[in-house]
Amino acid sequence: MMEQVVPYFAFRDFPEGMTVETEQALLAAVRSNNYILGDAIAAFEHEFAKATGTRYSIGVGNGYDALVLSLKALGIGAGDEVILPANTFIATANAVVQVGARPVFADVDKHTYNLTAATAEAVISTKTKAIIAVHLYGQACEMEPLMTLATKYKLQLVEDFAQAHGATYAGQTVGSFGSINATSFYPTKNLGAFGDAGAVVTSDAALAEFVSIYRNYGQQQKYHNKIIGVNSRLDELQAAILQVKLKYLDQLNSERQRLAKVYLQELQSINALVLPYTAESCTHVYHIFSIRTKYRNELQAWLTEKGIATAIHYPVPVHLQQAYTYLGHKPGDFPVVEELAQTSLSLPLFPGMQEAEQQAVIRSIKSFFAHLHG
Repeated sequence: MMEQVVPYFAFRDFPEGMTVETEQALLAAVRSNNYILGDAIAAFEHEFAKATGTRYSIGVGNGYDALVLSLKALGIGAGDEVILPANTFIATANAVVQVGARPVFADVDKHTYNLTAATAEAVISTKTKAIIAVHLYGQACEMEPLMTLATKYKLQLVEDFAQAHGATYAGQTVGSFGSINATSFYPTKNLGAFGDAGAVVTSDAALAEFVSIYRNYGQQQKYHNKIIGVNSRLDELQAAILQVKLKYLDQLNSERQRLAKVYLQELQSINALVLPYTAESCTHVYHIFSIRTKYRNELQAWLTEKGIATAIHYPVPVHLQQAYTYLGHKPGDFPVVEELAQTSLSLPLFPGMQEAEQQAVIRSIKSFFAHLHG
């Protein structure tokens, strides 16, 4: 294996000057001597609510907590079932279990890899209380049919938009469709902090009040506890960083889309590859650029040999994880998800990626298929 030429992801100063700006914001927050639920959090919450088209944003410790608190706010608990795609990061399922409910997995659309109204409706039962729509890889779910489905069966709709900051459906920003919605600001996200961080957004005042109280031990006023809560507060330093980065989110997403367009144009002639597809009325902000090929493992090994790092999202679907054997699933239950697990490969794509780096990836992929068919 040769020395790495292209990283899968790297933190670069893009747009130029943002690194210095975030460092200055961080230093200002340190010097404020106000580290818990201070001014930086209040400012970021206000701006993130505005950016998502919601009335309220509540900063929490991480994306997992954001999901748990969202479900808690809706009263989801023991005896309830929550539908979610089997093609998601395990945190989505773990959050359902955390509140005492049962995760019910659904297959996904073979083109978008997202949960749809059709795949969700197939697993609705009398115990179903909510649907979690995960905007996977950066593409918005097709929300109108999901909202219609939720209304038809009187279900709560929750969005997990951790991979799709700034994406839209029918011109409306993700995170604004569900009753209450959760996101992560893990460092590699389109809007990333310098550590763990998350948020809950909603336009429902009662839900927002619950999350605000619950995240802070259940107290509205210090030492006066209305409910039994937890400690999951967005860190003041992370809020200061996120406030800066939020200003550049559209620019960061535009750069991801530009890089994706290059891949789409350069790789479209390779018949053995399936490239990302964007559904009508949806936008894609390419948190992940995932290709598919039956030669996935061989291609990954070839790229590794060339010094190009890749990733696989996700090699073992949630329903086949050892942790979820108690649900009784077996291989073949969700054919699309399982096929994705066997054929998907995520290519390097990040703001600040150099043209030479991307061209190295493209050349190496083309050389692999030329070698394969030569």
